[in-house]
Amino acid sequence: MSSRKQDALDYHRTGRKGKIEVVATKPCRTAADLSLAYTPGVAEPCREIARSPELVFEYTARGNLVAVVSNGTRVLGLGNIGPLAGKPVMEGKAVLFKRFADVDVFDLEVNSEKAEDFIKFCQLLEPTVGGINLEDIKTPECFLIEETLRSTLSIPVMHDDQHGTAMVSGAALLGALQIVGKQIDQARVVFVGAGAAGIACATHYLRLGVQPERLLMVDTKGVIYSGRTEGMTAYKARFARDTELRTLTDALRGADVLVGLSTKGSVTPDMLKLMAPRPIVFALANPDPEITPEDARGARNDLVMATGRSDYPNQVNNVLGFPFVFRGALDVRARAINEEMKLAVTHALAALAKEPVPDSVCQAYGVKRMEFGPEYIVPKPFDPRALVWVASAVAKAAMDSGVARQPVDLAEYRGRLEQLGARLALPASSGRPS
Repeated sequence: MSSRKQDALDYHRTGRKGKIEVVATKPCRTAADLSLAYTPGVAEPCREIARSPELVFEYTARGNLVAVVSNGTRVLGLGNIGPLAGKPVMEGKAVLFKRFADVDVFDLEVNSEKAEDFIKFCQLLEPTVGGINLEDIKTPECFLIEETLRSTLSIPVMHDDQHGTAMVSGAALLGALQIVGKQIDQARVVFVGAGAAGIACATHYLRLGVQPERLLMVDTKGVIYSGRTEGMTAYKARFARDTELRTLTDALRGADVLVGLSTKGSVTPDMLKLMAPRPIVFALANPDPEITPEDARGARNDLVMATGRSDYPNQVNNVLGFPFVFRGALDVRARAINEEMKLAVTHALAALAKEPVPDSVCQAYGVKRMEFGPEYIVPKPFDPRALVWVASAVAKAAMDSGVARQPVDLAEYRGRLEQLGARLALPASSGRPS
Protein backbone atom coordinates (compact mmCIF):
# COMPACT_ATOMS: atom_id res chain seq x y z
CA MET A 1 0.00 0.00 0.00
CA SER A 2 1.38 3.40 -0.97
CA SER A 3 2.25 5.85 1.78
CA ARG A 4 -0.20 8.39 0.36
CA LYS A 5 -3.05 5.88 0.46
CA GLN A 6 -2.14 4.84 3.99
CA ASP A 7 -1.92 8.47 5.10
CA ALA A 8 -5.41 9.11 3.75
CA LEU A 9 -6.87 6.04 5.44
CA ASP A 10 -5.18 6.88 8.75
CA TYR A 11 -6.42 10.47 8.53
CA HIS A 12 -10.02 9.27 8.38
CA ARG A 13 -9.76 6.39 10.86
CA THR A 14 -7.45 7.59 13.64
CA GLY A 15 -9.09 8.78 16.85
CA ARG A 16 -12.75 9.71 16.50
CA LYS A 17 -13.86 8.11 13.25
CA GLY A 18 -14.54 10.32 10.24
CA LYS A 19 -13.96 14.06 10.00
CA ILE A 20 -16.87 15.82 11.75
CA GLU A 21 -18.75 15.97 15.03
CA VAL A 22 -21.64 17.93 16.55
CA VAL A 23 -20.63 20.41 19.26
CA ALA A 24 -23.04 22.07 21.69
CA THR A 25 -22.97 25.88 21.66
CA LYS A 26 -24.61 26.30 25.07
CA PRO A 27 -23.58 24.88 28.45
CA CYS A 28 -25.29 21.79 29.79
CA ARG A 29 -23.44 20.97 33.01
CA THR A 30 -25.98 21.69 35.73
CA ALA A 31 -29.61 20.96 36.48
CA ALA A 32 -30.37 24.62 35.68
CA ASP A 33 -28.67 24.29 32.27
CA LEU A 34 -30.64 21.13 31.56
CA SER A 35 -33.92 22.82 32.42
CA LEU A 36 -33.14 25.53 29.82
CA ALA A 37 -31.71 23.27 27.12
CA TYR A 38 -34.62 20.86 27.32
CA THR A 39 -37.79 20.62 29.35
CA PRO A 40 -39.33 22.80 30.67
CA GLY A 41 -37.36 25.79 29.31
CA VAL A 42 -37.29 24.63 25.68
CA ALA A 43 -41.05 25.16 25.50
CA GLU A 44 -40.58 28.94 25.48
CA PRO A 45 -38.78 29.24 22.12
CA CYS A 46 -41.14 26.60 20.74
CA ARG A 47 -44.14 28.80 21.59
CA GLU A 48 -42.46 31.87 20.11
CA ILE A 49 -41.68 30.07 16.84
CA ALA A 50 -45.21 28.65 16.67
CA ARG A 51 -46.53 32.23 16.86
CA SER A 52 -43.96 33.63 14.41
CA PRO A 53 -42.14 31.03 12.26
CA GLU A 54 -39.37 33.46 11.25
CA LEU A 55 -38.17 33.38 14.86
CA VAL A 56 -36.75 29.92 14.13
CA PHE A 57 -33.66 31.82 12.94
CA GLU A 58 -33.37 33.54 16.33
CA TYR A 59 -33.86 30.54 18.58
CA THR A 60 -32.31 27.65 16.63
CA ALA A 61 -29.21 26.93 14.52
CA ARG A 62 -31.20 26.79 11.28
CA GLY A 63 -29.80 30.08 10.00
CA ASN A 64 -26.23 28.75 9.98
CA LEU A 65 -26.99 25.21 8.89
CA VAL A 66 -26.63 23.71 5.40
CA ALA A 67 -27.48 20.18 4.33
CA VAL A 68 -24.99 18.57 1.96
CA VAL A 69 -27.15 15.99 0.22
CA SER A 70 -26.00 13.25 -2.16
CA ASN A 71 -26.86 9.78 -3.36
CA GLY A 72 -23.31 9.03 -4.48
CA THR A 73 -24.21 8.41 -8.11
CA ARG A 74 -21.52 10.65 -9.60
CA VAL A 75 -18.71 11.09 -7.11
CA LEU A 76 -15.81 13.09 -8.51
CA GLY A 77 -13.22 10.77 -10.02
CA LEU A 78 -14.95 7.67 -8.64
CA GLY A 79 -18.27 7.39 -10.48
CA ASN A 80 -21.39 5.72 -9.07
CA ILE A 81 -20.08 4.38 -5.77
CA GLY A 82 -23.32 4.82 -3.83
CA PRO A 83 -24.30 6.75 -0.70
CA LEU A 84 -22.13 4.87 1.81
CA ALA A 85 -18.89 5.11 -0.17
CA GLY A 86 -19.69 8.73 -0.96
CA LYS A 87 -20.06 9.71 2.69
CA PRO A 88 -16.35 10.59 3.25
CA VAL A 89 -16.65 13.13 0.43
CA MET A 90 -19.72 14.71 2.01
CA GLU A 91 -18.00 14.87 5.39
CA GLY A 92 -15.10 16.54 3.61
CA LYS A 93 -17.49 19.10 2.18
CA ALA A 94 -18.71 19.78 5.72
CA VAL A 95 -15.13 20.40 6.84
CA LEU A 96 -14.61 22.95 4.05
CA PHE A 97 -17.87 24.78 4.83
CA LYS A 98 -16.80 25.10 8.45
CA ARG A 99 -13.13 25.90 7.84
CA PHE A 100 -13.63 28.57 5.20
CA ALA A 101 -16.94 30.19 6.17
CA ASP A 102 -18.00 28.87 9.60
CA VAL A 103 -21.13 27.30 8.12
CA ASP A 104 -22.39 24.23 9.96
CA VAL A 105 -23.34 21.17 7.91
CA PHE A 106 -25.33 17.98 8.20
CA ASP A 107 -24.15 15.56 5.53
CA LEU A 108 -27.08 13.47 4.37
CA GLU A 109 -26.72 10.48 2.08
CA VAL A 110 -29.92 9.38 0.31
CA ASN A 111 -30.31 5.68 -0.45
CA SER A 112 -32.09 6.05 -3.78
CA GLU A 113 -31.18 6.78 -7.38
CA LYS A 114 -34.72 7.91 -8.17
CA ALA A 115 -35.02 11.66 -8.69
CA GLU A 116 -38.50 11.74 -7.18
CA ASP A 117 -37.25 10.14 -3.94
CA PHE A 118 -34.38 12.59 -3.70
CA ILE A 119 -36.65 15.56 -4.34
CA LYS A 120 -39.19 14.46 -1.75
CA PHE A 121 -36.44 13.91 0.82
CA CYS A 122 -35.14 17.46 0.38
CA GLN A 123 -38.62 18.96 0.40
CA LEU A 124 -39.38 17.27 3.73
CA LEU A 125 -36.01 18.44 5.04
CA GLU A 126 -36.65 22.15 4.48
CA PRO A 127 -37.65 23.09 8.07
CA THR A 128 -34.34 21.75 9.38
CA VAL A 129 -31.81 23.77 7.40
CA GLY A 130 -31.15 27.22 6.00
CA GLY A 131 -29.86 25.92 2.67
CA ILE A 132 -29.17 22.78 0.64
CA ASN A 133 -25.94 21.98 -1.20
CA LEU A 134 -26.54 19.19 -3.70
CA GLU A 135 -23.50 17.06 -4.39
CA ASP A 136 -22.30 14.22 -6.62
CA ILE A 137 -25.55 13.34 -8.41
CA LYS A 138 -25.45 11.88 -11.90
CA THR A 139 -26.90 13.51 -14.99
CA PRO A 140 -29.56 14.10 -16.13
CA GLU A 141 -31.22 13.57 -12.74
CA CYS A 142 -29.17 16.34 -11.14
CA PHE A 143 -30.77 18.92 -13.44
CA LEU A 144 -34.32 17.83 -12.65
CA ILE A 145 -33.61 17.63 -8.92
CA GLU A 146 -32.13 21.10 -8.69
CA GLU A 147 -34.72 22.73 -10.92
CA THR A 148 -37.59 21.20 -8.96
CA LEU A 149 -36.14 22.09 -5.57
CA ARG A 150 -35.37 25.67 -6.61
CA SER A 151 -38.98 26.11 -7.73
CA THR A 152 -40.58 24.49 -4.67
CA LEU A 153 -38.39 25.48 -1.70
CA SER A 154 -37.96 28.88 -0.08
CA ILE A 155 -34.32 28.33 0.96
CA PRO A 156 -31.15 28.53 -1.16
CA VAL A 157 -30.43 25.37 -3.15
CA MET A 158 -27.33 24.85 -5.28
CA HIS A 159 -25.75 21.89 -7.05
CA ASP A 160 -22.09 22.67 -6.44
CA ASP A 161 -20.74 20.34 -9.12
CA GLN A 162 -22.52 22.57 -11.62
CA HIS A 163 -22.48 26.09 -10.29
CA GLY A 164 -19.42 26.08 -8.06
CA THR A 165 -17.32 25.05 -11.03
CA ALA A 166 -19.06 27.59 -13.25
CA MET A 167 -18.55 30.52 -10.90
CA VAL A 168 -14.87 29.88 -10.16
CA SER A 169 -13.86 28.90 -13.69
CA GLY A 170 -15.78 31.94 -14.95
CA ALA A 171 -13.52 34.14 -12.83
CA ALA A 172 -10.49 32.34 -14.23
CA LEU A 173 -11.81 32.93 -17.75
CA LEU A 174 -12.21 36.67 -17.20
CA GLY A 175 -8.69 36.92 -15.82
CA ALA A 176 -7.13 34.79 -18.54
CA LEU A 177 -8.84 36.74 -21.32
CA GLN A 178 -7.47 39.98 -19.93
CA ILE A 179 -3.97 38.53 -19.77
CA VAL A 180 -4.02 37.30 -23.38
CA GLY A 181 -5.68 40.49 -24.60
CA LYS A 182 -8.90 39.00 -25.96
CA GLN A 183 -12.52 40.14 -25.62
CA ILE A 184 -15.03 37.68 -24.25
CA ASP A 185 -17.58 38.37 -26.97
CA GLN A 186 -14.99 37.60 -29.66
CA ALA A 187 -13.53 34.45 -28.09
CA ARG A 188 -14.19 31.04 -29.63
CA VAL A 189 -14.81 28.61 -26.77
CA VAL A 190 -14.80 24.80 -26.99
CA PHE A 191 -16.04 22.57 -24.16
CA VAL A 192 -14.80 19.00 -23.81
CA GLY A 193 -17.44 17.26 -21.69
CA ALA A 194 -21.18 17.81 -21.64
CA GLY A 195 -22.05 16.61 -18.17
CA ALA A 196 -23.44 18.66 -15.30
CA ALA A 197 -20.36 20.85 -14.89
CA GLY A 198 -19.87 21.36 -18.61
CA ILE A 199 -23.45 22.43 -19.23
CA ALA A 200 -23.51 24.72 -16.17
CA CYS A 201 -20.18 26.34 -17.12
CA ALA A 202 -21.29 26.89 -20.70
CA THR A 203 -24.54 28.47 -19.51
CA HIS A 204 -22.65 30.73 -17.11
CA TYR A 205 -20.12 31.75 -19.76
CA LEU A 206 -22.94 32.85 -22.05
CA ARG A 207 -24.21 35.12 -19.28
CA LEU A 208 -20.68 36.48 -18.88
CA GLY A 209 -20.64 37.48 -22.54
CA VAL A 210 -19.50 34.54 -24.67
CA GLN A 211 -21.56 34.61 -27.87
CA PRO A 212 -23.70 31.49 -28.47
CA GLU A 213 -22.50 31.04 -32.04
CA ARG A 214 -18.88 31.08 -30.84
CA LEU A 215 -19.34 28.26 -28.31
CA LEU A 216 -19.09 24.58 -29.24
CA MET A 217 -19.63 21.62 -26.94
CA VAL A 218 -18.04 18.23 -27.55
CA ASP A 219 -18.97 14.99 -25.76
CA THR A 220 -17.89 11.38 -26.25
CA LYS A 221 -19.87 11.22 -29.50
CA GLY A 222 -18.25 14.34 -30.94
CA VAL A 223 -19.46 17.88 -31.58
CA ILE A 224 -23.02 18.62 -30.48
CA TYR A 225 -24.54 19.91 -33.69
CA SER A 226 -28.05 20.73 -34.89
CA GLY A 227 -29.83 17.56 -35.93
CA ARG A 228 -27.66 15.14 -33.97
CA THR A 229 -29.67 12.41 -32.24
CA GLU A 230 -27.08 10.03 -30.82
CA GLY A 231 -26.43 10.52 -27.11
CA MET A 232 -28.51 13.67 -26.92
CA THR A 233 -30.52 15.07 -24.02
CA ALA A 234 -32.68 18.16 -23.75
CA TYR A 235 -29.88 19.82 -21.80
CA LYS A 236 -27.26 19.11 -24.46
CA ALA A 237 -29.65 20.20 -27.20
CA ARG A 238 -29.50 23.77 -25.89
CA PHE A 239 -25.92 23.88 -27.16
CA ALA A 240 -26.44 22.28 -30.56
CA ARG A 241 -24.97 24.51 -33.27
CA ASP A 242 -25.30 24.70 -37.04
CA THR A 243 -21.82 23.51 -37.96
CA GLU A 244 -20.03 21.05 -40.23
CA LEU A 245 -17.46 20.33 -37.50
CA ARG A 246 -17.74 16.85 -36.02
CA THR A 247 -14.66 16.06 -33.91
CA LEU A 248 -12.79 17.72 -31.08
CA THR A 249 -9.83 18.20 -33.39
CA ASP A 250 -12.08 19.99 -35.88
CA ALA A 251 -13.59 22.17 -33.15
CA LEU A 252 -10.24 23.24 -31.72
CA ARG A 253 -8.87 24.60 -34.98
CA GLY A 254 -8.56 28.35 -34.34
CA ALA A 255 -10.29 28.17 -30.93
CA ASP A 256 -9.30 30.69 -28.25
CA VAL A 257 -10.46 28.77 -25.19
CA LEU A 258 -10.60 25.08 -24.33
CA VAL A 259 -12.56 24.08 -21.23
CA GLY A 260 -12.04 20.45 -20.23
CA LEU A 261 -14.59 18.87 -17.91
CA SER A 262 -14.13 15.37 -19.17
CA THR A 263 -11.56 12.64 -18.53
CA LYS A 264 -7.82 12.06 -18.38
CA GLY A 265 -6.07 12.09 -21.74
CA SER A 266 -9.00 13.35 -23.81
CA VAL A 267 -6.89 16.24 -25.18
CA THR A 268 -3.58 15.74 -26.99
CA PRO A 269 -0.66 18.13 -27.58
CA ASP A 270 -1.35 18.04 -31.32
CA MET A 271 -4.87 19.34 -30.68
CA LEU A 272 -3.50 22.35 -28.81
CA LYS A 273 -1.23 23.18 -31.73
CA LEU A 274 -4.37 23.88 -33.78
CA MET A 275 -5.67 26.55 -31.42
CA ALA A 276 -5.40 30.30 -31.99
CA PRO A 277 -2.38 32.30 -30.76
CA ARG A 278 -2.24 32.77 -26.96
CA PRO A 279 -4.83 30.10 -26.19
CA ILE A 280 -6.50 29.53 -22.83
CA VAL A 281 -6.63 25.91 -21.66
CA PHE A 282 -8.65 24.82 -18.64
CA ALA A 283 -8.02 21.10 -18.03
CA LEU A 284 -10.29 20.64 -15.03
CA ALA A 285 -10.80 16.87 -14.80
CA ASN A 286 -9.79 15.55 -11.37
CA PRO A 287 -7.62 14.00 -10.19
CA ASP A 288 -6.02 13.71 -13.65
CA PRO A 289 -6.53 16.56 -16.14
CA GLU A 290 -7.43 16.12 -19.81
CA ILE A 291 -3.85 17.09 -20.61
CA THR A 292 -1.05 17.74 -18.14
CA PRO A 293 0.49 21.20 -17.94
CA GLU A 294 3.83 19.66 -18.91
CA ASP A 295 2.41 18.21 -22.13
CA ALA A 296 0.39 21.33 -22.84
CA ARG A 297 3.39 23.62 -22.51
CA GLY A 298 5.45 21.24 -24.58
CA ALA A 299 3.01 21.90 -27.40
CA ARG A 300 2.42 25.62 -26.77
CA ASN A 301 4.63 28.11 -24.96
CA ASP A 302 2.09 30.92 -25.33
CA LEU A 303 -0.85 29.48 -23.40
CA VAL A 304 -2.51 30.36 -20.12
CA MET A 305 -3.51 27.19 -18.30
CA ALA A 306 -5.56 26.17 -15.29
CA THR A 307 -6.29 22.79 -13.72
CA GLY A 308 -8.27 21.56 -10.75
CA ARG A 309 -5.13 20.51 -8.90
CA SER A 310 -3.30 22.26 -6.10
CA ASP A 311 0.16 21.19 -7.32
CA TYR A 312 -0.06 23.39 -10.42
CA PRO A 313 -0.61 27.15 -10.76
CA ASN A 314 -4.14 28.44 -11.35
CA GLN A 315 -6.15 25.88 -9.40
CA VAL A 316 -9.85 26.17 -10.18
CA ASN A 317 -11.23 24.96 -6.87
CA ASN A 318 -14.89 25.07 -5.88
CA VAL A 319 -13.89 25.95 -2.33
CA LEU A 320 -13.46 29.50 -3.65
CA GLY A 321 -17.20 29.49 -4.19
CA PHE A 322 -19.63 27.37 -2.23
CA PRO A 323 -18.68 28.21 1.40
CA PHE A 324 -18.85 31.95 0.72
CA VAL A 325 -21.97 31.70 -1.46
CA PHE A 326 -23.89 30.06 1.37
CA ARG A 327 -22.33 32.38 3.97
CA GLY A 328 -23.70 35.41 2.13
CA ALA A 329 -27.02 33.75 1.30
CA LEU A 330 -27.61 32.62 4.89
CA ASP A 331 -26.69 35.98 6.37
CA VAL A 332 -29.40 37.79 4.40
CA ARG A 333 -31.80 34.82 4.68
CA ALA A 334 -32.02 34.51 0.93
CA ARG A 335 -34.89 32.54 -0.57
CA ALA A 336 -32.70 31.29 -3.42
CA ILE A 337 -29.30 31.39 -5.08
CA ASN A 338 -30.07 33.10 -8.36
CA GLU A 339 -28.12 34.01 -11.47
CA GLU A 340 -27.37 37.50 -10.20
CA MET A 341 -25.66 36.01 -7.14
CA LYS A 342 -23.61 33.58 -9.25
CA LEU A 343 -22.42 36.35 -11.55
CA ALA A 344 -21.52 38.43 -8.50
CA VAL A 345 -19.28 35.61 -7.26
CA THR A 346 -17.45 35.39 -10.57
CA HIS A 347 -16.86 39.13 -10.79
CA ALA A 348 -15.78 39.34 -7.14
CA LEU A 349 -13.17 36.59 -7.57
CA ALA A 350 -11.94 38.08 -10.85
CA ALA A 351 -11.52 41.47 -9.19
CA LEU A 352 -9.79 40.03 -6.14
CA ALA A 353 -7.22 38.29 -8.34
CA LYS A 354 -5.97 41.70 -9.49
CA GLU A 355 -5.42 42.99 -5.95
CA PRO A 356 -1.97 42.85 -4.29
CA VAL A 357 -1.55 39.49 -2.55
CA PRO A 358 -0.78 39.66 1.19
CA ASP A 359 2.53 38.23 2.38
CA SER A 360 0.64 35.77 4.59
CA VAL A 361 -0.94 34.15 1.53
CA CYS A 362 2.40 33.95 -0.28
CA GLN A 363 3.97 32.36 2.78
CA ALA A 364 1.16 29.81 3.00
CA TYR A 365 2.01 28.67 -0.53
CA GLY A 366 5.78 28.85 -0.10
CA VAL A 367 6.46 31.61 -2.62
CA LYS A 368 7.94 35.11 -2.28
CA ARG A 369 5.25 36.88 -4.26
CA MET A 370 2.16 36.42 -6.35
CA GLU A 371 0.70 38.85 -8.80
CA PHE A 372 -1.96 38.84 -11.47
CA GLY A 373 -0.52 37.17 -14.55
CA PRO A 374 -0.38 33.90 -16.53
CA GLU A 375 0.26 31.81 -13.39
CA TYR A 376 -2.11 33.67 -11.09
CA ILE A 377 -5.55 34.25 -12.61
CA VAL A 378 -7.74 33.34 -9.63
CA PRO A 379 -7.24 33.83 -5.87
CA LYS A 380 -5.84 31.01 -3.79
CA PRO A 381 -8.26 28.97 -1.64
CA PHE A 382 -6.48 29.99 1.58
CA ASP A 383 -6.71 33.70 0.83
CA PRO A 384 -8.81 35.02 3.75
CA ARG A 385 -10.02 37.95 1.65
CA ALA A 386 -12.13 35.62 -0.49
CA LEU A 387 -14.63 35.25 2.35
CA VAL A 388 -15.13 39.01 2.58
CA TRP A 389 -15.22 39.73 -1.13
CA VAL A 390 -17.43 36.84 -2.20
CA ALA A 391 -19.89 36.63 0.70
CA SER A 392 -20.52 40.39 0.63
CA ALA A 393 -20.99 40.30 -3.16
CA VAL A 394 -23.51 37.49 -2.75
CA ALA A 395 -25.36 39.37 -0.02
CA LYS A 396 -25.51 42.53 -2.14
CA ALA A 397 -26.74 40.65 -5.21
CA ALA A 398 -29.39 38.91 -3.12
CA MET A 399 -30.62 42.24 -1.78
CA ASP A 400 -30.50 43.94 -5.18
CA SER A 401 -32.40 41.09 -6.85
CA GLY A 402 -35.09 40.92 -4.17
CA VAL A 403 -34.47 37.43 -2.71
CA ALA A 404 -33.04 38.61 0.64
CA ARG A 405 -35.45 38.48 3.56
CA GLN A 406 -33.11 40.20 6.03
CA PRO A 407 -31.06 42.98 4.40
CA VAL A 408 -27.76 44.00 5.97
CA ASP A 409 -25.67 47.14 5.98
CA LEU A 410 -22.87 46.16 3.60
CA ALA A 411 -20.12 48.18 5.29
CA GLU A 412 -20.98 46.72 8.68
CA TYR A 413 -21.35 43.25 7.15
CA ARG A 414 -17.91 43.39 5.54
CA GLY A 415 -16.49 44.29 8.94
CA ARG A 416 -18.13 41.23 10.48
CA LEU A 417 -16.75 39.05 7.70
CA GLU A 418 -13.25 40.42 8.23
CA GLN A 419 -13.47 39.56 11.91
CA LEU A 420 -14.75 36.09 11.07
CA GLY A 421 -11.96 35.57 8.54
CA ALA A 422 -9.37 36.54 11.12
CA ARG A 423 -10.79 33.99 13.57
CA LEU A 424 -10.95 31.25 10.96
CA ALA A 425 -7.31 31.86 10.04
CA LEU A 426 -6.22 31.08 13.58
CA PRO A 427 -5.26 27.49 14.51
CA ALA A 428 -8.20 25.45 15.84
CA SER A 429 -10.48 28.46 15.54
CA SER A 430 -14.23 28.22 15.74
CA GLY A 431 -17.25 30.28 16.43
CA ARG A 432 -20.12 31.88 14.60
CA PRO A 433 -20.08 35.37 13.15
CA SER A 434 -21.57 37.93 15.46
